[in-house]
Amino acid sequence: MSAQTKIIRTTSEGLFEKAKTYFPGGVNSPVRAFKSVEGSPLFIKKGDGCMIWDEDDNEFIDFCCSWGPLILGHNHPAVYTKIVAALQNGASFGAPTRLENELAELILSRNPFIDKIRFTSSGTEAVMSALRLARGYTGRDKIIKFEGCYHGHSDALLVKAGSGLVTFGESSSAGVPEHVAMDTLVLPLNDIDALKKCISEHKGEIACAIIEPIPANNGLLLQEKTFLLALREICTENGILLFFDEVISGFRVAFSGAAEYYGIKPDLVTYGKIIGGGLPVGAYGASKEIMACVSPDGPVYQAGTLSGNPVAMAAGIAQLTECAKPGFYEDQAERTTYFVSIINTHAKSKGYNFELVTVGSIFWLSFDGKKSIHKADEINPDMTGFKNLHRELLNRGVYLGPSGYEVGFVSSAHSKEILEKAAGIFCECLDVIF
Repeated sequence: MSAQTKIIRTTSEGLFEKAKTYFPGGVNSPVRAFKSVEGSPLFIKKGDGCMIWDEDDNEFIDFCCSWGPLILGHNHPAVYTKIVAALQNGASFGAPTRLENELAELILSRNPFIDKIRFTSSGTEAVMSALRLARGYTGRDKIIKFEGCYHGHSDALLVKAGSGLVTFGESSSAGVPEHVAMDTLVLPLNDIDALKKCISEHKGEIACAIIEPIPANNGLLLQEKTFLLALREICTENGILLFFDEVISGFRVAFSGAAEYYGIKPDLVTYGKIIGGGLPVGAYGASKEIMACVSPDGPVYQAGTLSGNPVAMAAGIAQLTECAKPGFYEDQAERTTYFVSIINTHAKSKGYNFELVTVGSIFWLSFDGKKSIHKADEINPDMTGFKNLHRELLNRGVYLGPSGYEVGFVSSAHSKEILEKAAGIFCECLDVIF
């Protein structure tokens, strides 16, 4: 089978050359630069449902979904209508609005793990703020994070972080002071012995243990539930707050995220992506006791001019109202399983060293065959297979995020018919690269 003709990127290439004169690397977020795949990045012109179009009018089935927020797909009518209605009343006030109450009520009334919530403008900001809260509440400075989990780009958490940093072969970022990194204790995932040893060595010094309960920024590193349960128990025994970073998994695998999916109660939780309906929103939440430490009630300061922005709140209300409907997550998982099964059955029948790993409506492309991967260092760093597959998929109208360490997402707009078509293209591309 001959390779498909390359898509035309003339307009995107011109825009990228111009962008390089404005932005570092020509982008406003590193992984967008297409450095780990072929060609220049596509400049997207519009999206509708599960489809996107670039500036050269190429059409793609989109499995990036803006890196996860668009669980209803692009330009969903309910979200669009709610945004326009809110915008007609003004874009920002820097004052309380009814919409903040409505989104908080929608979340808290369905979430048994938190009593109060604070909205921010991004997942990174939510994690940074919750980390400060953990330290303020416990009076301790050190934190535990797990290698392979990514928690945004605040200094204390850019220590052996994942996502785009791995793409560039780095384990941390320049500009992070050594004394900041020293308070972050990095442990391997799925290793109870290492956890116990670390806590023993730093008795009474650790404020929280932060983890993506479903690590999905450095491959999809599905954890054994026994590990997460043990982590909960050990944190409780040692007065350490268990911090679930659910920026990706929140509202994705279940309405209340991985906490609901696994039935494990965290002490602190952060959300982002889906919570904003496609607009910039993050949030952190906890019990009334812990949240009482947040200003203006308590001494832990956090603020934001655009926190609780009415247009973003409106988008979140519209999207989460759809997510809260009966059967939403069951349907998402069923269609994702259908899509993944077609591809995995084909790969297995041909003996390809390839498998799609999945949970809920998240999937990841593993070129390690049936190998069970729980830790970041178990991933084969050779991304040649992904690079080749990404090229072939792009040339046939399927768009994935341009990094083999990132996951793909299925939205409610991906019908079974579309997923069947996309799965057929996947199988064809696997035949080409293998």
